[in-house]
Amino acid sequence: MLTGALLILAPLFVGFALPLHNRGVMTAIHYTVEALVYFILALLGLGLGQMEGLAEQLGDMAIQVATLVVALLLANLAGLWLFHHWQPMTVTGDDSAPRPGYQRLFLAGLKPLAAVAAGGLAGYFLLPALPMAEALATWSLMLLLFLIGIQLRNAGLSLRKLLMNRQGLGIALAMAGSSLLAGLALAPLFALPWQHTLALASGFGWYSLSGIVVGDALGPAWGGVAFLNDVIREIIALAIIPLLIGRRPAMAIGYGGATAMDFTLPVIRSSGGLACVPVAIASGFVLSFLSPVLMGLFLAINEF
Repeated sequence: MLTGALLILAPLFVGFALPLHNRGVMTAIHYTVEALVYFILALLGLGLGQMEGLAEQLGDMAIQVATLVVALLLANLAGLWLFHHWQPMTVTGDDSAPRPGYQRLFLAGLKPLAAVAAGGLAGYFLLPALPMAEALATWSLMLLLFLIGIQLRNAGLSLRKLLMNRQGLGIALAMAGSSLLAGLALAPLFALPWQHTLALASGFGWYSLSGIVVGDALGPAWGGVAFLNDVIREIIALAIIPLLIGRRPAMAIGYGGATAMDFTLPVIRSSGGLACVPVAIASGFVLSFLSPVLMGLFLAINEF
C-alpha cells in the first residue's frame, strides 16, 4: 500500500497557496516542470525495465491497457453524452483561429512514451538496480506537484470563476463519475480490489502523476498500465476533438480530461471557438485537482 499517499498531495495545495508575480521565476518554474515530467517518466521506465519477468508480463500488460482504455472511452463518452443532453452547449467555431499543427501535437504526445522507453531500455540493458529510485521518484513527484500548484495559482485564473462555470464543472464531474463507474466494473476483470481499479481510473490523462503514484503503490507493471492508459487518452483526444466538438462539445472537451486546460486546449480553441476555452480550462482545472486527491484516497484505503 502507498505509505503516506495523502502526504504527497500536500505540496499541490501548498504551491497553490503561494502567489508569485515574477515572470522570470514563473518561466523557470515552467521549464523545471517540463524537465521533472520527463525525469519522472524515465524513472518509471527504469522501474519497468528492471522488473522481474518483464518479458512474460508484457502480453498481460497490453491486454490490461487495451481493456482500460476501451472501458474508459465508452464510459466517458456515454457519461458526457448524457451531460450534453441535460445541459446542451452550442459552439459556432472560429475560422479566424490559428490552426494548431496536428502533426506536431501528435509527435509531442509521443514524447512521454519515448521517455519511458529510454528509461526502460536503460534499466533492462545497462543500469543495475537503484535502491533509491523509488524514493527519488516520490520526492520528484512531490516537487512537481508543488510547482504545478504554483502554476495553477498564478495562471491568471479566478478559482471562484472556474468553480462557478457550470458547464466546465459539470463536464469534469461527468468525466470523473463515469471513470469511477468504469473502474468499479473492471475490478473483477482485473482481479484487483475495487479501490485499486478506482485509482487506475482516476488519472484523467495526467500520465506523469498516475504512472508514478500507481507504480509506487501497486508495482511497476500497474504503474506502466496507468501511464499508458493516460498517454493513449491524450492521443485519442487529439483525434476526436475536431470530430465531436461541433455537435457534442461536452464529449470533446471532457474526454481530454486534465489536459483540456493545457495540451489539448489549442485543438479545442481552433475547433470549437473562443467560447469553449473557459469551459475547457474550468474542466481541466477541476480534474487536475481531483486526480491526485482521488488516487491518494483510493490507494490509502486498506483492503477490506
